[in-house]
Amino acid sequence: DEVVDTDGLMARREGYGTNTDGTPVELPDGVLMLTCGVDTQPNRLEYEVLGHGHHGETWGIRYGKILGDPNDEDVWERLDDIVDKVWKFKDGKGLKISITCVDSGGLNTTAVYKACKARRSKKVFAVKGRGGEYPFIVPASRVAIENNPKNLCWLYMLGVDEGKAYIMSAVDVQEPGPKYCHFPKGEMYGYDESYFDGLLSERLELVETKSGKKWKWVKIPGHDRNEALDCRDYAMAGFRIIGPDTFVLEKKLKEIPEPKVRKTEPKKTRRKLEKIYEDW
Repeated sequence: DEVVDTDGLMARREGYGTNTDGTPVELPDGVLMLTCGVDTQPNRLEYEVLGHGHHGETWGIRYGKILGDPNDEDVWERLDDIVDKVWKFKDGKGLKISITCVDSGGLNTTAVYKACKARRSKKVFAVKGRGGEYPFIVPASRVAIENNPKNLCWLYMLGVDEGKAYIMSAVDVQEPGPKYCHFPKGEMYGYDESYFDGLLSERLELVETKSGKKWKWVKIPGHDRNEALDCRDYAMAGFRIIGPDTFVLEKKLKEIPEPKVRKTEPKKTRRKLEKIYEDW
């Protein structure tokens, strides 16, 4: 079997096409739903917008960083630009992100809870990963913000080990179709070498613990950052939380009328001049 590594995934990147004006296409055909996974760090947010199709096939849409302290509202307003955006297909139809899962672990818990509560109507939810033999998704619970029982936020606990195992099995798939991971080629998308280093930053190893040997995800030497893996884990969790019927999504997408193309102003101006000459 082919060994999947950073170079191998980078070589697999593909063009999503260009629009009539020459700009890169945001959403390729096959995408039926968008989710977003956000990893929080003391000085930034990292996010991935992920497209989902039939049978677990996925398309990387955008990977990016929002620099700044998560305690500052400005950082979350810049995330709003991603969450609120209508991402477009070549035919002009568009999709918005259906759900966003934001890491609430580490030093930014309170800031994440507050930001997610304020964006509940946009389906922006706090998540917290736990390792070990836990189900990938369990129903959300409400947690107190700053220990105030009257100020609550919805929180999803994620069995991240199961999510990582699924991701690693998906990147092993070599042919487009069920579970295949598509990655775009082009600077605007954000899928560079550092992204793939992060996506492939961990592996499952049998390690010795106080209670005996256990399987754990551990960092691979030479792969310092794992935010890309976490972001995809959270984006995949969002899809599982909603649990959509992709064939229903496909039907709804087909029913969206294509945007009408306006006639250009020069044609209108030329017709007005022609009418003047005709009348004269």
